[in-house]
Amino acid sequence: MNLIITTTFPPAVGGMQNLMFGLAKSLSKLDMVKVFADYHEDHMKFDEQVSFTIERISGVKLLRKYRKSFLINEYISENKNIKCIIADHWKSLELIKTSNKKICLIHSKEINHQKGSRNNLKLIEVLNNVDHVVANSNFTKNLAIEKGVMANKVTVINPGIDPVNKITKEDFDLAEKILKGKKQRLITVSRFDKRKNHEKVIMAIRNLKEKYPNIVYTCIGYGGEEDNLKKLVLELQLENFVIFLNDITNELKNALIAKSHIFIMPSIIHKTSVEGFGISFIEAAQYGIPSIGGKDGGASDAIIHNKTGLICDGNSLDEIYSSIDNLFEGNKYIEFGKECKIHSENFLWDKIIENYKRIL
Repeated sequence: MNLIITTTFPPAVGGMQNLMFGLAKSLSKLDMVKVFADYHEDHMKFDEQVSFTIERISGVKLLRKYRKSFLINEYISENKNIKCIIADHWKSLELIKTSNKKICLIHSKEINHQKGSRNNLKLIEVLNNVDHVVANSNFTKNLAIEKGVMANKVTVINPGIDPVNKITKEDFDLAEKILKGKKQRLITVSRFDKRKNHEKVIMAIRNLKEKYPNIVYTCIGYGGEEDNLKKLVLELQLENFVIFLNDITNELKNALIAKSHIFIMPSIIHKTSVEGFGISFIEAAQYGIPSIGGKDGGASDAIIHNKTGLICDGNSLDEIYSSIDNLFEGNKYIEFGKECKIHSENFLWDKIIENYKRIL
């Protein structure tokens, strides 16, 4: 049996939730899997449909951490058939007392603490005492080593994706209605955070609309920066060029991606927050949509520069503008789209799980 410890799991929505679910589902095809996950109010229907056991831990956040660790330690002591413990975060292993084989995933933001700081010393203590540290990108691996994690512990395994589901005509039609027949289509699906850099893309649209009067930028997500971004759109008089959407179905989201031409997320480093990989680039690539990503972070593991998309300096408005213009000029995004669709097949869970099998 493999034991998975995670704070992020469906039916909660997000990239980390998808990663941990995909890992659990793929491992359950090889062996028994039990997941210890945080409580979610809509979990019961979801938990009944999966091929592995999920134990949900409730309670206020501070106390839940200790209660969860107690229950996991108790479970480990009573079950001698546990082959490996896999955790989503170094904090998930902080209070786990066992000599069992341990694998800890790292993603960038959660390890990006100043060297010598309290959190840095804690994460080093945890990560240097597990059997394998799985980094989601080469960037994350190098960051971990820089912060003091032993290099021989770290293995790079990119996040996996499931094959795409067929999009219905109804969702395609609704996506077309939302996009209003615009000819140059950009899209971002992510939280509205500073590091995602929607702001610079919106500023680039102000200039691009002079060359491409039928351009549109669709922003799908939630987050603290949403109000600021909407204010910026009003200030720049871009109401007819920028669309904000949230609370839409996953099927409509996929239809909007498939009906767009470029997925754009030129991420930057904001304080300690940094993009470790960017699974959304690969999800867009499945539909033949090339991406523009930022040089800061792990986007280079997901995007092959000048083949499946472009890597630019997210701090440079000129580079963002020229990258978008480059892909729209002569409809270059079409050729890139063919390449990125092929590239996306390397990230299917059936292939990614082979890397986990090697370290298990």
